[in-house]
Amino acid sequence: MQRSDKEKVVARLVERLRNSQSLIAADYRGLTMAEIDRLRTELLGNGARFSVVKNTLTERAAEKAGLADLAKLLDGPTAIAFIDADGDPVAVAKILNEAVRTTRVLVVKGGILEGAFITDKDVRNLAALPPADVLRAQVVGAVSGPLTTVVGLLNAPLRDIVGLIDARIRQLEEQGQGGEE
Repeated sequence: MQRSDKEKVVARLVERLRNSQSLIAADYRGLTMAEIDRLRTELLGNGARFSVVKNTLTERAAEKAGLADLAKLLDGPTAIAFIDADGDPVAVAKILNEAVRTTRVLVVKGGILEGAFITDKDVRNLAALPPADVLRAQVVGAVSGPLTTVVGLLNAPLRDIVGLIDARIRQLEEQGQGGEE
């Protein structure tokens, strides 16, 4: 590869590293091209681009992008799932963990999650999380439960006053009916 070609590759990698909120690195050694293509398609559907990268060029790009921790993951053949800003890191981690389980060849090395270095264990923990929609629903439920209780407590005196007024109206109506007869 010519020096100018290497510089172009490094520049593209720097751009990708800066545009990706998160990434997960894996050793792809032993995967067939069909398995890699299937994995790429699945990851692309969840906002991630799976690219085989040359370690030396990626190290240079990581240094320029301010991600020196990435060099820790660049040992042996490496493929990186670059997760876009609108991508779902949990879904990407689930897909990669499923590929680890089914192929028994892919090895997740770790990654960077929103600027923080994560290990392979962290990626497995990330994959164990429920999907983002379920997490949002759980948060809304946790917040709305106590609020519903507070609203109920605030409404209770109003309900009691309305009940008292209704009872008094019935009482007066009954007295008024009894007085006419």
